[in-house]
Amino acid sequence: MPTMADITIKKADGTTDIVFTALAPSGGDSTPASWRCEAVGTVAGNRPTMQVTSKSSKDKLARLVDGVISIPEVFTDTTTGIVSTRLRETFKFTAVVRVDAADTTTQELAAQAANLLKSTLIQSVLKTGYAPQ
Repeated sequence: MPTMADITIKKADGTTDIVFTALAPSGGDSTPASWRCEAVGTVAGNRPTMQVTSKSSKDKLARLVDGVISIPEVFTDTTTGIVSTRLRETFKFTAVVRVDAADTTTQELAAQAANLLKSTLIQSVLKTGYAPQ
């Protein structure tokens, strides 16, 4: 079982680091672990967040891992100076981690899934909202 920790990743520019700060570890099955980018903005509700939950499948043959990343689009009202969130872009993922699979198979799934998300083509799909044609 992984230990809760901060997560440092690169922003879209490929050079700037952004830290998702560990807020709350999971309390057990179906309870989310939560992160937030504390260095972004001055209002907690206007910051990027991530949550991950896990639980056993009904037949107990797999662990189901669900996650959601939420990035807000914020603006400042020029009249009042109030910073607000206009919308939130979200990315959700689900993994079915079989408990009867060889460790190397599960490791390969994790590596390949993460690396596919880093690929230029899949990032283009996520940026445009269209599948490749």
